[in-house]
Amino acid sequence: MDIILHVGAHRAASTSFQRYLKVNAAALAAQRTRAWGPQRTRAGLLRGVMPLPDGGAPADQLARARGRVALACAASARAGLARVIVSDENMLGAPRTALRQERLYADAGQRMARFASVFDGRPLRVALVIRSLEWWWASVLGYALMRGHRLPDTAMLDRLVTQPRSWRDVVADLAAAWPGTEIAVLPFERVAGRPDLLLGQVTGGAVTPPLSGREGWHNRTPSLDGLRAVLAAQGRDPSALPGGEGRWMPFDTSQRAALLETYADDLFWLRAGADGLARLFDEEPGPTRAGQPPGGPQDRGHSDDRQEGDMVGTG
Repeated sequence: MDIILHVGAHRAASTSFQRYLKVNAAALAAQRTRAWGPQRTRAGLLRGVMPLPDGGAPADQLARARGRVALACAASARAGLARVIVSDENMLGAPRTALRQERLYADAGQRMARFASVFDGRPLRVALVIRSLEWWWASVLGYALMRGHRLPDTAMLDRLVTQPRSWRDVVADLAAAWPGTEIAVLPFERVAGRPDLLLGQVTGGAVTPPLSGREGWHNRTPSLDGLRAVLAAQGRDPSALPGGEGRWMPFDTSQRAALLETYADDLFWLRAGADGLARLFDEEPGPTRAGQPPGGPQDRGHSDDRQEGDMVGTG
């Protein structure tokens, strides 16, 4: 039985994918496939994998987590399943930690090493969805704003732009933790709003994606109007956000350009073979022009949001 891990990233269609898997549980079962989403992974299955906030992480807790996973895998194999998809973006880290550290998943290496121990080398594939960095950070900042965090100042935005980590570093962390396991990288710009496409690529074509449940873009950061309403409800000044409509983009033109260039470099590296560490999965067959983010224009993330304006949201 194959184990496939979908580790995120956050703000890159993970919630939509998990809801799609849940809605189509019966259809997937008919293809000998089962999904373990956050409802299972965060309900005890993976308890004890990560260190506690005080730094403690008894070794016996990690061993117990390994035992729980082994038992669950054995039960699934006895049930005749061909594959289990484990989808939980929190395996990679937490957005609030990324903001606090002002780093892109700085702890990904440590976290993935512990999960590798728990899954005992079982995964056939580890899948990561990446997103253009200006829109990833903007979505994380918007999500934090909804939870009472302060608006970022120019100095913080500059630090996010110049922080040293990119998706290339995250991919390298995954590859170091899972040597010999295929690392599949998928651009958010390809799979946003297409959980069926994501399923087909995550499973390497082994599953025919169901057509139902594709509608809806879940857990998406609100528009500027929505964020202003959130600030007002929190007793804060809505005018602290810029005027206008559409998505909130906290970065200025030069900051956005720098982040976009970093993302383009990551994609160039992935398309060039990623030093043998990972494989980039694109929606369309054939090569895409090196250095050009999938979807083409610099404002792809913004136009995607406008095109999907009638949807519910995305994780």
